[in-house]
Amino acid sequence: MRRSQFWQLMEDEFGTAYAHHLAGSLALRELGSRTAQQAIAEGRDLRSVWIAICDAQDIPQERRLGKDPKAAKRD
Repeated sequence: MRRSQFWQLMEDEFGTAYAHHLAGSLALRELGSRTAQQAIAEGRDLRSVWIAICDAQDIPQERRLGKDPKAAKRD
């Protein structure tokens, strides 16, 4: 996963402002109580950071892959 993909998933799920706030404030147990921003700065795998956020925020499986671009075009 690229950094741009990570942030697109975050912003799609949480909104732009809250996504960045959450990434800097939520301590994730799966990442050694680091925030997403700390884990990313340390070079952690972005997919594992995303999954840790999803687990902590109870994001359902069907939303963990992001928005369906085909569905967005129909709206």
